Amino acid sequence: MIAVLSDTHSRDGHALAGRAREAVREADLVVHAGDFTTERALDAFHEASERLLAVHGNADDPTVQDRLPATRTLAAGGLTVAVTHRQRGGATALGLFGRERGADLVVSGHTHRPAVTETPDATLLNPGSHADPRGNPAAHAELYPVKRGVRGEIRSRDGSVLREFRVEGG
Repeated sequence: MIAVLSDTHSRDGHALAGRAREAVREADLVVHAGDFTTERALDAFHEASERLLAVHGNADDPTVQDRLPATRTLAAGGLTVAVTHRQRGGATALGLFGRERGADLVVSGHTHRPAVTETPDATLLNPGSHADPRGNPAAHAELYPVKRGVRGEIRSRDGSVLREFRVEGG
């Protein structure tokens, strides 16, 4: 399973609770789309999972920005996944970001709003914020490899499934 998170916005720890904490413990890979905020929060994520791949966000301290790239592309679950915190221009810009990287899935954060959007270029996933939801449900995403892609779920802190989706590899 691949756990996908974003927008921790913590000063002193990973702020993982409920199903998000369980998912990070169980995951074969943890993808984080930025805004840990502090180096202490980033280090706490590394302690929670040795399999963390992350990018920095706009609210991250300079020490976090120095340690993480702004974007990354990785292979996971039979997919090419492009990760960024945000792209000005919304879904169109995120879709183009994915196309430039040959991505099947684009993971982003910034809005704190969990969402899955299909575009002609790629599926866009924003897992929401597990710790600072700002009026949205506290959420993260879980991706389960299946034949030719992944089956995905956006889950709330209590573990309930908010949305199910599927992404097929190119």
